[in-house]
Amino acid sequence: MLHGRADETALIERLLSEAREGRSAALVIRGEAGIGKSALLGHAAAGAGDLPVLRGSGIESEHELPYAGLSLLLGRTAERLDRLPDGQARALAGALGRGPAGSGDPFLVGLAVLTLLAEAGPLVVLVDDAQWLDQASAAALLFAARRLEAEGVVMLLAVREPYAPVFPAPGLRELRLGGLGEGPARALLAERAAGLSPLERTEVLVEAMGNPLALVELAASRQRSGPYSAGLVPVQSRIQQAFAERVAALPAATGTLLLVAAADDTGAAVTVLAAAARLGAGPADLEPAERAALLAATGGRIAFGHPLIRSAVYQGAPLARRLAAHAALAEVLDGERRVWHLAAAAPGPDEEVAAALEAAAERARDKGGYAAVAAAYERAAALTPDPVVRGRRRIAAASAATEAGQFERAAALLKESGLEERVQSAKLRAMLAETRDDAQDAYRILLNESDHSAPEDAVVLLRDAVAAAWRNNDFSCVEMMGEFARGLPGGGPVHTLARAALAANRLDRGEISGAFAALRELLADPPEEGAAVQDRLLFARLHLIAGDVAGAFGTISWLERDSREHGALGVLPAMLVVLARCQVFTGAHREAGLTAGEGLRIAADTGQSRPALELSGILAELAAIEGDEARCAELAAEPLARGLAPASVHAAAALSLLDLGLGRYEAAFDRLAAVVSGERPTGVLAALPTLVEAAVRLGRHDRAKQAAETYARFAAESGQPWAEAVSLRNWALIGDDLELHARAVRHESFPFDRARAALLYGERLRRERRTSEARAQLRTAAEEFERLRAHPWAERARGELRATGESRAARDHAPDLAGRLTAQELQAVRLAAQGLSNREIGARLFLSPRTVGYHLYNAFPKLGVSSRGELAGLGL
Repeated sequence: MLHGRADETALIERLLSEAREGRSAALVIRGEAGIGKSALLGHAAAGAGDLPVLRGSGIESEHELPYAGLSLLLGRTAERLDRLPDGQARALAGALGRGPAGSGDPFLVGLAVLTLLAEAGPLVVLVDDAQWLDQASAAALLFAARRLEAEGVVMLLAVREPYAPVFPAPGLRELRLGGLGEGPARALLAERAAGLSPLERTEVLVEAMGNPLALVELAASRQRSGPYSAGLVPVQSRIQQAFAERVAALPAATGTLLLVAAADDTGAAVTVLAAAARLGAGPADLEPAERAALLAATGGRIAFGHPLIRSAVYQGAPLARRLAAHAALAEVLDGERRVWHLAAAAPGPDEEVAAALEAAAERARDKGGYAAVAAAYERAAALTPDPVVRGRRRIAAASAATEAGQFERAAALLKESGLEERVQSAKLRAMLAETRDDAQDAYRILLNESDHSAPEDAVVLLRDAVAAAWRNNDFSCVEMMGEFARGLPGGGPVHTLARAALAANRLDRGEISGAFAALRELLADPPEEGAAVQDRLLFARLHLIAGDVAGAFGTISWLERDSREHGALGVLPAMLVVLARCQVFTGAHREAGLTAGEGLRIAADTGQSRPALELSGILAELAAIEGDEARCAELAAEPLARGLAPASVHAAAALSLLDLGLGRYEAAFDRLAAVVSGERPTGVLAALPTLVEAAVRLGRHDRAKQAAETYARFAAESGQPWAEAVSLRNWALIGDDLELHARAVRHESFPFDRARAALLYGERLRRERRTSEARAQLRTAAEEFERLRAHPWAERARGELRATGESRAARDHAPDLAGRLTAQELQAVRLAAQGLSNREIGARLFLSPRTVGYHLYNAFPKLGVSSRGELAGLGL
């Protein structure tokens, strides 16, 4: 019985019950050492009944070993690799050391874990001491946990805090355990320490502060050796002290065996006993530890009764004994574990061990375990006698730490490194500056180092410097670096990037003719087949900057499909920015929302803040069109607060579009006017039509004409009919010109712009009392706005219709089938309509096949169909 945990156990029992019905859940249980996290996991295991249980634990000594935690957790379940899609199977097999190294993409491993758990479900996954999981295992499990839906999988992760590494788990439900109340605490003492006097019980209650394990262990300690003065010692230390007392009372050989088990990271009895034998301990020496309930040996495994026992044993042993234990383990192990135990046993510099660690680091890189790469190189550097080699290894450690998102660790390693690896050091210092949103410092670091580098290294540095300077709107520096790169061997791509940045800047400054001359030249020279993804992505962006939405859509669609097929999540968010922008332009607003929403989730998984800001801006624009004030403000908040263009400009434009749709013309005008005249107007061109309409409504014709003239030059140079239609609408508004309104409506345009043109034309016709013609335009506008879910604009059109005397707001139209579905149901239905299987859809959407089936099962009745074959005819 768990005293004082009725609510917590009820929650776990409910999750287990839902798992039997096919619903999944993930829960992170946080609390201090001894607070009852392990007991709740035990309660879940006992209550699982017919549900299979996968149980594992993070172990401090294997915190740096890539996928060690995942390997121990999955156990025999990993034998089902043949049921996974080929790419996932290869990635997971490589990560677990059951095949050649995989793609190195940790997110493909996470997707494989999700699919594997779904195939094995319903089941219960329990992980204790998750804060000690290696980063690669933690990332894979969290990736899977965030996507659990309909597999019947319950995942419980117990995390110790404080006094342990942080374990962020964004997007997952959390349960924070506090101490027991006085009643449950007294009941637990009465059950476990009945021999204490009333005074002693009161003293233990005060010392333990409601911590269940502390109550039990401090009570047992008093019964063994009398009062213990806690003072200000943390509860965790008091518990470890109590465990240390119990360990100290054991025979010396038993203590040796316990120390070897504490230093071991496999849990295999054969390994522990073989190593302990080299230090004079044998199987018989297990018995005293088992009688003291400190350790148990079952099924070929040796496990401590509580994670803190391991800590108490290891930390309480003298250094010499710890070194001896690691040396003994190194003698009986092979592979990565042997290398790490050799390193732990080294008392000082040792190049042979350092070289072995370097080799282990590179093997970890093949698995995508960058945190493990960083740890191995860092330890190798510490053991390296030669200062030059030591500096190189520290740089390698810093590079891997940056890839793993361990920016403070990377910065510390760079400070300790020498000057031998200057190019790599400069790139890393620049990357760290970018994580602080300090693009200026980033490109200055790169530029300064390029002056002292060989031409081939200078090209590498200058490309990063140009990209950083573009993000910082320092276009004089962009131009200078681009020209410099032009004269370097292999500097062509850097020069191209600089020209693209300068062309985009000329557009934002209103230098339309010069901008398009450069853009046309760049677009006439597409990347060669096999070019880097970043070059292809830049080409798609250039199409979009030039207003060629169709060209951008064609390029980015291919890139996006290719990335999905290869499970390349790391590059997807930046691609989805371009794709979602194309979809907004073309009136595919629901698709744009799906794209941007998925991009945000992936950006969060991959730690990419810049694409996330742009995606938030896109979603803010969609919320503005729909009139969702709260959501628009929420989505625009971070881009505005960070002040990083173009995301900040797009966020401001979204808020102004919202104001315009709701008739708040002054707010719309003031915000956009400030952006246009600001120092960083990157991306403002698309917002000029909003500024024109707001200015006209306020009688600010001078500002309206200025913005309209700039936009007209863009439309003329672009040669895009949709842009010309918007320009005509601008001038029709300024001149209150019926003929221009009519031309704007007739011109080829995108749906939202076409509806706005029809609305303005209908309003103008109504004022001329041409009622019949006005109704036709206003009905068209209302219907299009309703289809786009542009509620404020639809209401405005309906209001104008009522003013013409028409009681019916809009014609009846076909039901919005897509609107009946959730975002993921719609995505699954569309792919199923193309003939893809659940497994193929899951691989595309980074969901489990069972969740795909669940979404399709829910979608069919909403759509009025009973089979997959009927989906293609719905036209969704």
